[in-house]
Amino acid sequence: MGRRSGGLIGIWAEQQRIAQREREGQQQAVLRQRREAEGAQRAHERDVARMQKEQRAAYRRHRDEDALRRTHELDARVAQLQGLLVLGCRAPAFDVAGLRRSEDIEPFAPGALGVPVAMPDQRYYQERGGRARFERDWYAAQAAEARRLEQLAAYRREYESWAAGRIEEIRRHNDGIAGTADALRAGEPSTVVDFFSAVLFASTSWPEGFPREVAAAYDRAGRTFVLDWDLPGYEVVPAAKGVKYLPSTDQEKEVPRPVTQRRALYRDVLAQSVLLAVRELFSADVGGVLESVALNGYVGGVDPATGLAGRVCVASVVVRRQDFDRLNLQLVGAVECLTGALAGRLSTKPEERVAVAPLRTPDQVGSDVVVQGDGEEPDLLAMDPIAFEGLVAELFRARGLQAVTTRRSNDGGVDVEALDSDPISGGSIVVQVKRYRNTVPPTAVRDLYGTVQDAGANKGVLVTTSKFGPGSYAFANGKPLTLISGTELVDLLHQHGLRGRLGSGEVAPPPVSDGPVGSATAEADDDFNLLGMVWSGSVGLDVCALVCAGNRVLGDEWFVFFNNPATPDGSVAMVAAAPGDRAAVRVGFDALPTRADRLVLVAAVDPEVNPDADLGGFADAGIRLRDDSGVELDRLEVSDGRPGETALVLGSFRRRSGGNWDFVLGGKGYRGGLEELVGDFGIEVE
Repeated sequence: MGRRSGGLIGIWAEQQRIAQREREGQQQAVLRQRREAEGAQRAHERDVARMQKEQRAAYRRHRDEDALRRTHELDARVAQLQGLLVLGCRAPAFDVAGLRRSEDIEPFAPGALGVPVAMPDQRYYQERGGRARFERDWYAAQAAEARRLEQLAAYRREYESWAAGRIEEIRRHNDGIAGTADALRAGEPSTVVDFFSAVLFASTSWPEGFPREVAAAYDRAGRTFVLDWDLPGYEVVPAAKGVKYLPSTDQEKEVPRPVTQRRALYRDVLAQSVLLAVRELFSADVGGVLESVALNGYVGGVDPATGLAGRVCVASVVVRRQDFDRLNLQLVGAVECLTGALAGRLSTKPEERVAVAPLRTPDQVGSDVVVQGDGEEPDLLAMDPIAFEGLVAELFRARGLQAVTTRRSNDGGVDVEALDSDPISGGSIVVQVKRYRNTVPPTAVRDLYGTVQDAGANKGVLVTTSKFGPGSYAFANGKPLTLISGTELVDLLHQHGLRGRLGSGEVAPPPVSDGPVGSATAEADDDFNLLGMVWSGSVGLDVCALVCAGNRVLGDEWFVFFNNPATPDGSVAMVAAAPGDRAAVRVGFDALPTRADRLVLVAAVDPEVNPDADLGGFADAGIRLRDDSGVELDRLEVSDGRPGETALVLGSFRRRSGGNWDFVLGGKGYRGGLEELVGDFGIEVE
């Protein structure tokens, strides 16, 4: 028994030891896992700390680099100001011959129309019945070739008409340039003033932020050009010398420029600007018109003593050409040259607006300078063309822009150049002035657009004493063009304290119809437009027009579609499409009833041609706007169709004040076809 008991106890003890070893192993495993986790956590914390340190270092480097970049920008600006005269002397002189345009125009390019239609080859029609198929295909190819030749001829006529118009426009422009050159050589005062004002205005030597305002006169007897020229304000010299980053506050701090250094640099910039302006004038005078130049430099801004805006003369000089030609402008000290060698005047403290007396002013010459004042309103229709251009330039100045007249009015050129200094919405503006009594033709707007592109301007403005037609507004739609009619011009003049009226001052109503006019239809009116509809895809469409007052058609008879091809007065009618168009509408906008304020164009799937189609295949759509001679004026984009829809509002021409029209894009689609669409316009379809 004793041995048996001992054996059981031994077994039990062994089991206890095994269990204890397992518990110890589990505890050790837990400890190992804990130590590993703690080690991983410490490693992660070290990585995070290292990464944060690197991020902080990278952030500081970025801020240091940004501060250094701003410092370099300040240094570059100062270097530009210090080298203003030297760099300006390297610029090419303004040459009137450079204003001429080449007569090279885009060659005729028929594209796909220039490729003949391939004729069928009889070798591939040998099997039974091939003769009949060959003849059918041959006649079809012959018909297609005939259509191609007809379209090619029409396209060539259209190109030749355009090319002739373009050449005529270029020649008119060049004739105007030649006339300007002749008048300049003859010393005609108004031409001299316009030309040399344009020289200063168009110069590329002036840094960004420098004003370009000029008022001038020409003393023909003394061959002296006298001008008031705006100079930059004290703020043109940066107040900061550099920028430093402060890590303790996480801010950038500007290091101020020493006051004495800033004042000296500003005074030097003013002297350089005066010398450079005189240099620009003499360099452009290839005909020897200028014997001397009298220049007064003005600084604008708010007078700290009164709090009122005003201009102060801070520099003045009268320079003879022979004295100026002896100077080496690239080596002179600007202040010493202006006040010493040329005996000019320069304010000792221009930053404080301390003035100097001008030596000679334009009004002492008696030149025509546009001014504000009292008295009878001048008739814009009877005003001298040069005075009218000057008045328009003064209007732009009154609106806060810099503006100069450039030369005599010419239909192909620029009459006024303006500059909007706004850093976001500003830029260069070319202005054409049309003193017309009748509606300005769309070709004038097209000419302006070409001038804007040729001049590289940001915007074009066409000012007239009359009005514009819908073709003009349609062409200007979506382009950097602004059209100012006569009534709008008078309103703008009065808003800015300037004077002007149109004839007796009464505005005649636009010549439109108020209903059926018998024989006085659009067909008899030379002033109509053709609206050609184009789109890609095989879907067959009906293009329709509605003459509306607001969102309601004037009546069922004013809904032009396949069963009603024209309005009662003929002002709107469906016509045969021109080559390249798929549908066309003729519109006499001036003949529309006075109660109509919009013409709505719509398109719907033709249920007889495509009963199961929708507008998903209606793409690349547009309206080709043509004048009464068939010349394309513009292409108006319209919305593409959408799957499931069978009718679409393409857009509408809307009447503006004064009887003008502009185009508004549509886009609303209908799943119920034309019936649902016209219901929205008040037409009940049975």
